[in-house]
Amino acid sequence: MMRAVARTMSERTGRSLEQWVALVEAAAGEGALDPGDPKAVRAWLKAEHALPQNSQWAVADATARRHGWEPPTVEGYTDAMYSGRKAPLRPLHDAVIEAGLALGQAEAQGRAGYIPLVRRTQFAAVGPGTYGRLRIGLRFRGAVPDDPRLEPAKGFAQATHVLHVAPQGQDGAATDPAELARSLEPLLRAAWEQN
Repeated sequence: MMRAVARTMSERTGRSLEQWVALVEAAAGEGALDPGDPKAVRAWLKAEHALPQNSQWAVADATARRHGWEPPTVEGYTDAMYSGRKAPLRPLHDAVIEAGLALGQAEAQGRAGYIPLVRRTQFAAVGPGTYGRLRIGLRFRGAVPDDPRLEPAKGFAQATHVLHVAPQGQDGAATDPAELARSLEPLLRAAWEQN
């Protein structure tokens, strides 16, 4: 996606990716920001130039990489998300990601707050949710499967619908990751087929 954003940057913003990177580096030379900090670069681009979000990401990524920054791996993002008190959610997360990848022609990508699953476009996202639950977002472009666990998504990772899973059921028993993955397979498949 970032390559597509970079290709059309001049048309959309009036500057090429290289021109934006040079602008960021000039501001960094004046002490306005650290060019190796993608988050700071995005914030500066938004505040100073009202650059659209995807363009911010492309410029920040290109600038930071030029200055030695390497993005975390999917595993690195996942480890960070499920450290500390969120660690009990990790087996459930791993099971859902594995089930989504098992559909074929899909990849997991890294994000700080969730891990998206992408076929042609993103069809699912998995990350820690509220109240110690795992949040699973699904993107339906057509028919939405009839599943009482689904609720409309409210701004989570391009999802149209979301469901939450606790590491323990109401009876106090641990949620079985393999059983969770099996129960989600029809929902994941429907989202995968629509994306």
